[in-house]
Amino acid sequence: MNRVFIIDYVSEGDCLFFERHAGGEKSLLIHIEKFLHSEQEDIHEFSELAQASGVEILDLLSVKGDQPNPRFFISSGKVKDITNRVQLLCVELVLVNGILSPTQERNLEREFKCRVLDRVGLILDIFAQRVRTHEGKLQVELAQLEYMSTRLIRGWTHLERQKGGVGLRGPGETQLETDRRLLKIRIKSIHARLDKVRSQREQTRRARTKAEMPQISIVGYTNAGKSTLFNRVTDSNVYVEDQLFATLDPTLRRIDLPHAGPAILVDTVGFIRHLPHRLINAFRATLEESVNATLLIHVVDASNEEKMEHIDQVSLVLQEIEADHIPQLLVYNKIDKISGIEPRIDRDAAGVPQAVWLSSLNQEAIPLLFEALSERIAQSLSYYSLKLKPEQGRLRSKFYELGVVIQESYLEDGQIQLDIALPKTMYDKVMMNDAYHIS
Repeated sequence: MNRVFIIDYVSEGDCLFFERHAGGEKSLLIHIEKFLHSEQEDIHEFSELAQASGVEILDLLSVKGDQPNPRFFISSGKVKDITNRVQLLCVELVLVNGILSPTQERNLEREFKCRVLDRVGLILDIFAQRVRTHEGKLQVELAQLEYMSTRLIRGWTHLERQKGGVGLRGPGETQLETDRRLLKIRIKSIHARLDKVRSQREQTRRARTKAEMPQISIVGYTNAGKSTLFNRVTDSNVYVEDQLFATLDPTLRRIDLPHAGPAILVDTVGFIRHLPHRLINAFRATLEESVNATLLIHVVDASNEEKMEHIDQVSLVLQEIEADHIPQLLVYNKIDKISGIEPRIDRDAAGVPQAVWLSSLNQEAIPLLFEALSERIAQSLSYYSLKLKPEQGRLRSKFYELGVVIQESYLEDGQIQLDIALPKTMYDKVMMNDAYHIS
């Protein structure tokens, strides 16, 4: 876990130091029970988040929080009980499964005499550990700085008062004001660099659009098995681990779909309930890979008892990034953990695939996914029936190379009838590059 979360640079050579307790490995988890189910956080998911950050969990306490205490978020009586528990176990870090205000976080630290981190801070820390690409690091830093900007109240308190007299006059602003100004400068700089990244991504997307290559993005709740499925489909080795947010950086690979031709498959960051809004904004450049997709593969952990709630949470994030209008193919993964469920395709009344049940650990089930994807992508394709002369074998080979041939038959006059399906732009490009006339 990143123990220096309270120290971060804002420009070369500058550091921001906060008068806060240092974090540690030995942690106490506080889960807040809420009356409204829609606002309730999952205690098991909270524990998994803590484990994903790399801390040592000493204890997990559950307290009621229907009416948050404005000073501590939890009742003052519970604060005293937890303080005793913290001292008894020598806790170094307290994690709270809720969103604390800066004041509540400081007050709890003053009582516990140790570092306190809320749900947003915990997720940010995990992201900081896992991100690998330059773009991802910028996105995480932006989210961290925006999170920290509201927690500068106690920064550099020994310099908040300016002194008078010759040689002792201040620079015209308190150190706290200097910290805030430097933070704003750094945040503005990161926004500018991310705008450049978005521009570069947009150019790449335009190139893919020009080539009429369909894009399929994998979305879903975190730890639903998206990266494992991605590796199976593309024969890749994207990092896979049975933990939350194992994948943060998007990965793109080309795949060839039977009777539908080539497509781009994208593995994206997993979603989670009550995903902090600042994270959605920071990772908007990455999430735009889903916004511009032709089809979304919505991966669901079929063995999870809360799978329907997870589907709803993913739908909410897709709605927030304005990707809820894109067609979806549900993939119920991990059926190997459920008895009596065999791989299959669920279709609607018109016979269009709506869901695929499979286990990404079973390679034999993957052809079902390819079948469903081919049918869904084929709906946006144009169909052609060509008669090729014997000397046009090069053109025939090109269509087979693209994987767009639906059916082939030989006519009595020696010609070949080829039924194909592919985007019109791709068809025009192939025909333009071929010198033979098509009858």
